[in-house]
Amino acid sequence: MSQGKFSISKIFLVVVLSFAASLLLFGCGGGSGSSSDGGSGTLSVSLTDDAACGYDEVNVTVSRVRVHQNASAEASDAGWTDITLNPARKINLLDLTNGALETLGQTPLPAGHYTQIRLVLVPNTTTPLANSVVLSGTATEIPLETPSAVQSGIKLINEFDVAAGQRVDLVLDFDACKSVVKAGASGRYNLKPVIKVIPTVLNGIEGYVEVPSLGSNVYITAQQNGTVIASTVPTPDPPPNPNQGYFLLARLVPGTYDVVLTADGRTTTVIASVPVANSTSITVLSTSAEPILLPLSSTTPAARSISGTVTLNPASTSYEAIYVAAKQTFGSSPTVTVKSQAVAPSYGIYALTLPIDSPLLGHYGTGTLPIAFSPQPAAGQYTVEASFTGYVTQSANTNISAADAILNFTLVP
Repeated sequence: MSQGKFSISKIFLVVVLSFAASLLLFGCGGGSGSSSDGGSGTLSVSLTDDAACGYDEVNVTVSRVRVHQNASAEASDAGWTDITLNPARKINLLDLTNGALETLGQTPLPAGHYTQIRLVLVPNTTTPLANSVVLSGTATEIPLETPSAVQSGIKLINEFDVAAGQRVDLVLDFDACKSVVKAGASGRYNLKPVIKVIPTVLNGIEGYVEVPSLGSNVYITAQQNGTVIASTVPTPDPPPNPNQGYFLLARLVPGTYDVVLTADGRTTTVIASVPVANSTSITVLSTSAEPILLPLSSTTPAARSISGTVTLNPASTSYEAIYVAAKQTFGSSPTVTVKSQAVAPSYGIYALTLPIDSPLLGHYGTGTLPIAFSPQPAAGQYTVEASFTGYVTQSANTNISAADAILNFTLVP
C-alpha cells in the first residue's frame, strides 16, 4: 500500500492540472445519439478505490476500457471504442484510496450519446497472478478468481454525452471491500465487481486519526442510514508522527453523512450529521494538531464474534454476493454499520469480529473542533442483517457482551 501522504492542496493541484479542460458529465440523462454536425471529442478514464476490509493488497490487471452507444450491446458486437493498455497494467486498488487516481488512458470519441462502459480484466492464466489478494498481515498472493463475464468486460451502465471539441473525464470507483467475495472456508476468493462512476471534481470529508498501530485494520466510512457510501484507510504521517494518519472520503454527492471509525482492539467512534455542502467543498473533522484518537477498548476481551450461515431458498445461480452487516443504533441517533462481509452464496458462511466496548458518538454540529465524544449505551449490542439481490432482507438482534453469537438466516424471494 502506498505510504505517501496526500495533502488537499496537492490533490487539488493534480486534479486541476489533469482535468483543467474537462467537462464533467456524471450520470447525466438525455441525448439522442450522434451529433448532427459530426466531429469528435475526447474521453479520459481513471480508476480509484474505496478501502478493502481485511486485505493488504487487492490486485487487478486491466487490459482495456470499452465504450458503446448501445446499453445492450454485447462484447462481440460492432461499434465499440477501446482504450487499450499496452501492456496490460496490474494495479493494487489499495494504492488508490484517499482520492488518488490511476489514469487508464484516453481516446478520441465521435460526438454523441454513450450508454455503456466495460472494464476488461486479464484472466489468471499467467504467473505472476493477474488478479489476486493478499490477506492482512501476510505476504502471499492468493488467486482472485474471475468469471467469464468479467473477462469479457465488467459492464457498467452510465450515460454520458461527448460534444465535438470537448473532453469528458470519467472516474471508475472500484469498491474492493464489496467486490472481493470469500467463498466460505474453502480458502478461495472470487471477484464480484462493484464499480460506480463518480465525479472527477474532488470534494468530501477529511481529517486525521491517531491509533498506536495504524496497521491494525483502521477503517473509515461515510454512511447514510447505515449504508456505506464511501470508505478509506488513513495514510500514515512520516516521523515523528507514525501513529497518526490522514484520511479523505472523496468525491461524495452533496448531503449529510455519518462517519464511522473502527480498528482492531479499539472503540468504535462515530461522528453524526457531517455535511458535504457541494461538489467542491471539503469538510474538516480533525487536524494534525488535534487528531481523532481511537481509544483502546476497556473490555477484556476487546472483541467477540458473530458467525453463522446464510442459506438461499430456493438456491440462486446468480454471481451476486450475499452481504452480511453488523449494525448499531444509538437511541435517536443514527444507525451505522460497524463491519460487513461479502460471502459467496454457494457457501453462505460468514464471521464478523466486533468490539464489545461502549461505542463513542460525537456530532459535527457547527464544525467546532475538536469534536467531543461520549459513550453510548450500546455495548455489545448489534443488529445483523443478511441481504441478497431479489431476496427479502432478514435481520436479528444479539448481544455479544458475555459470549460469541451464532445467527443463521434463510432468505426467500
